Amino acid sequence: MSQFRLTQISDTHLARRLAKLTDNFHRAAEHIDATRPDLVINSGDLAFDAPTSPNDLVFAKSLHAELPVACRYLPGNHDIGDNPTAVGPVPSHPASEQHLQSYRAVIGEDRWRFDEAGWCFVGLNSLIMNTGLASEAEQFDWLASELSCTNGKPVALFVHKPLYLDAPDDPELEVSAIRYVPQPARARLIEMFGTVDLRLIASGHVHQRRDFTYGRVRHVWAPSAGFIISDKRQERIALKETGLVEYRFTPDSFEVRHIRAPGQVDVDLDELLQKAPAS
Repeated sequence: MSQFRLTQISDTHLARRLAKLTDNFHRAAEHIDATRPDLVINSGDLAFDAPTSPNDLVFAKSLHAELPVACRYLPGNHDIGDNPTAVGPVPSHPASEQHLQSYRAVIGEDRWRFDEAGWCFVGLNSLIMNTGLASEAEQFDWLASELSCTNGKPVALFVHKPLYLDAPDDPELEVSAIRYVPQPARARLIEMFGTVDLRLIASGHVHQRRDFTYGRVRHVWAPSAGFIISDKRQERIALKETGLVEYRFTPDSFEVRHIRAPGQVDVDLDELLQKAPAS
């Protein structure tokens, strides 16, 4: 394949009780149907809150199954729970093997690697990092094996959480500990990917659209496909809007297009929580 077209959606936060988020997903699905990429990747938080409402994940999978193209998925903190961190509060729902197995039972694999158009694509579960779970060690061992056979191909990494705000050595303040891949897992990832031709890190989680380059690596933060978070609840780093991201990969190069699907609206989280029926 001389080119590979990929659409990234993220933070869909689907739940049967939240019709506005379902509507936004349908608008994204209609755009995907019209453009027919080769693959859709949901980079995490498929469900509104699977640790407390497991049916949210089942509902999310049912909607993705209706998309007209193949999909790959990565777990987010609202799918399997959040990372423990060295600083900041303990997560109310820590990532666990039980949550991970529930995710795998409904969604499937939580990490993957495939090659297309001269590129190596890697998807990692960023929520098990720093947990000490057996699955964390298994993933790092798997990653080392996969990176050893990229054969010089450029690499695109997909994760739920961005690795960092601006630079690898950003201080790990309380807010960054939950927003980005926490240390020391972050440093380990950067060291491992330093052995290959990493060109792209695509993530979600922050609900803000951002696109910047550090060194040779382009960092793309996909916005939420579902809702925005007000400035009073979350500081503004970049653009707060709903949408998705389109990529076109060709041997040794790629293009990024930031898209807002026709009909997608900026549902505000505060308004959503005020009007949401009980689960």
